[in-house]
Amino acid sequence: MFKKLFIYIILCLSLTKSANANFDIKARTAILLDYHSGEILFEKDADRKIFPASMTKIMTTIIAFDLIKNGELSLNEKFIVSENAWRLSESGYSSMFIMVGDQISVENLLKGIIVSSGNDACVALAEGIAGTEEEFAILMTEKAKEIGMINTNFSNSSGINSPNNLSTVRDIMIMSKYLIKNYPEFYKYFKEKEFTWNRTGGDPITQGNRNPLLYKNLGADGIKTGYLSYEKYSLASSIDRNGRRLISVGSGFNTKNSRSRETTKLLTYGLTNYDLVQITKAGEPFYKINVWLGKDDFVQSYTKENIYKTIKKAKKKLLKVSVNYNGPVEAPIKKDEKIASLKVVYDDELIGEYELLSLKEVKKVNFISKLFKSLNYLIWGDV
Repeated sequence: MFKKLFIYIILCLSLTKSANANFDIKARTAILLDYHSGEILFEKDADRKIFPASMTKIMTTIIAFDLIKNGELSLNEKFIVSENAWRLSESGYSSMFIMVGDQISVENLLKGIIVSSGNDACVALAEGIAGTEEEFAILMTEKAKEIGMINTNFSNSSGINSPNNLSTVRDIMIMSKYLIKNYPEFYKYFKEKEFTWNRTGGDPITQGNRNPLLYKNLGADGIKTGYLSYEKYSLASSIDRNGRRLISVGSGFNTKNSRSRETTKLLTYGLTNYDLVQITKAGEPFYKINVWLGKDDFVQSYTKENIYKTIKKAKKKLLKVSVNYNGPVEAPIKKDEKIASLKVVYDDELIGEYELLSLKEVKKVNFISKLFKSLNYLIWGDV
């Protein structure tokens, strides 16, 4: 017997108009991601090569976060500032204003990179970890390839002018998602609005975070701005509104104001034209599956991962979910065994298929019980 059980996700239709097919923003290249579902909501020439400028620093911090997570580095560990690092604080670039010979904790260097966008802090951290910035850049590129940034090459730790420091907004988006997913305890640094450095040989210096969205009522909590004279202005940003997270990356904004305005427009587009629907929660009971010849008559099923789908607000009623299995499923059933499949259909098109696993073990009944159940089924068709 084959059972196909349909579960309809019924949602009230929003009054918001459907997404505008002609939507655009004033940037050379841009992308918008719905974090939980992984859906791309907008892209504009997203694989075009760019100079990532200070968005490079996201990867610089990821290398440090990896080492801290693995126990190879600590936030309290201190690195000595070289003349090479100090020179960047004297040359007109964004700086933390460190001095030669300073011994600075990893945590302060990270805040100097994330909040103050200090190029000098980048070099100090890179040299402390890898010995030279060149060796550190190799680690950055290797990590980029590891996480799927196939069009990226890093040649320095800060993103300052280099013809070989290249990426795309799609790759920066992948990197941003990786940062948020894997280092939630460190990602909080990216929403800090200011950082005070008790510098050597002068009064403490307080610098504000350069991310303009942190000062708007958008729910922004990161990530990183960038600027190079050729590339113009860029921004990797993320907002978290009522449990829904969007990540946008744009490059080639003509002005600072345009960068802020157009990124806000892009994020607002994602919020107002789409809804996020959670279909399952990882590891939690989802649907009861009938069991044949088991000590239990049914077993709860679950999915390994959270399943989300992003749906246009005017089209949400077209989302349907079905549970499919050859059943009832005969015992014995092992815990975590696949017992059914979950299909997600949108507008009559299959958009996802996932395994449903048994939440617990179900043992087979003994011979007498088995015989009774078999006779009962033959007479009454009842499992």
